[in-house]
Amino acid sequence: MTALNSPEQTIRSSRESPGIILGRMAQPRWKTYDRQTLDQIPQLQRLPPQTVKGIQLATLVFPFKVNEYALDNLIDWEQAPDDPMFRLLFPVGEMLEEGARARLQKLLDSGASSQEIQQVVTEVRISMNPHPSDQMANVPFFNGEYIKGIQHKYDETVLVFPKQGQTCHSYCSFCFRWPQFVADVAPKFELSDARLLYSYLKSQPQVTDLLVTGGDPLVMNTRRLISYLDQLTQPEFAHVRTIRLGTKSLTYWPHRFLGADSEELFQLFRRLVDAGKHVALMAHVNHWRELEPEPVEAAVARLKQAGVVIRTQSPLLRHINDSADIWARNWDRQVRLGIVPYYLFVERDTGASEYFGVPLARALGIYQTAMKGLSGLPKTARGPVMSASPGKVHVTGTLTLRGKHYFLLNFLQARKKEWLNRPFLAEYSDTATWLNHLQPADGASGFFFEKAPAQP
Repeated sequence: MTALNSPEQTIRSSRESPGIILGRMAQPRWKTYDRQTLDQIPQLQRLPPQTVKGIQLATLVFPFKVNEYALDNLIDWEQAPDDPMFRLLFPVGEMLEEGARARLQKLLDSGASSQEIQQVVTEVRISMNPHPSDQMANVPFFNGEYIKGIQHKYDETVLVFPKQGQTCHSYCSFCFRWPQFVADVAPKFELSDARLLYSYLKSQPQVTDLLVTGGDPLVMNTRRLISYLDQLTQPEFAHVRTIRLGTKSLTYWPHRFLGADSEELFQLFRRLVDAGKHVALMAHVNHWRELEPEPVEAAVARLKQAGVVIRTQSPLLRHINDSADIWARNWDRQVRLGIVPYYLFVERDTGASEYFGVPLARALGIYQTAMKGLSGLPKTARGPVMSASPGKVHVTGTLTLRGKHYFLLNFLQARKKEWLNRPFLAEYSDTATWLNHLQPADGASGFFFEKAPAQP
């Protein structure tokens, strides 16, 4: 019997399917839980009722979906709710601002209508900066209209959000793209017609990199993915040299690379590689425990054999991975598997950033301490990095000048080329968690990238 390997296929057929045997490895059934089926998760019965009540409240606001593989293989239920994988997969009441939590609880206790509750939920969501870093400004204007499913912030890189990939195998509680998964909070990024992507790429000869993102593009079945990628092997797209797939599937559903649909997927990868494309799986790995299950190692081996380069990235997250030991072990495990560490991000200023955020000073200390005990190979990971409105701002260190303490920063990517590799200083702060919390050095009126261009 053919196993289901994506939510799209699951919805078309059934919420469950029996396992199949892949060599010596049994593929588990595909089953997901959401807010409506939260009470059916058997492991939650082990938790205190107050904890479950907080989860129920948080999932009114934050998107929630978890699959059975993650429940069975990633969470240490003996340590829940303090287990980092539990915190990664389950929104909790503390993620809500105290006033919002009280408002919602009062409505639930009073028996308010679903319309009244939804109105407050929408207000809470809008207050959480649903599209940070001026993402809406990155939507290109092409052939007389804005292409709602494409972002083009940096000259060389285009992001595409396939409509069929705007979900995930499981949702991360911290996700900065949470508005993609909820209704009525902000316009969504999604492209329903791949032909529009191809037309846009033909018009942009400076574009070398395409990043397929979401959601998770590997939620799509391979036939859908082919429609967005296969034509890139043609000569008119020779300028698009790198294809990146932003995904959590490697650790949330590694059977995507091992199951019935995977052979067609690997045929696609090989066609792209044979056409001279660099195919990069941009894997989101937040904790070393995600890499421990046996299917992950098998999936990594198949990807490497097909010529796919796996790079990893993750934000630094309070309650999940805010420890130098966790990061050192995470990066060491990745290198042992043949994976390339890429970015340690700063948690974006959206959603439950107050709950997950770590001050820049502490983030820098964690990064530097983690790197001290590692060989040169994991040092490909750059961090801490803020993916902010003007670009990717790297906190490279601190220094003291004339008795004053500063952060030393730099742009790894920028909206304007002249900003790249231009170090700049900000007043040191123990509490700042984002770029807009920093003050320019020595009382300057603003950072150089904030100043309006000179008038002719």
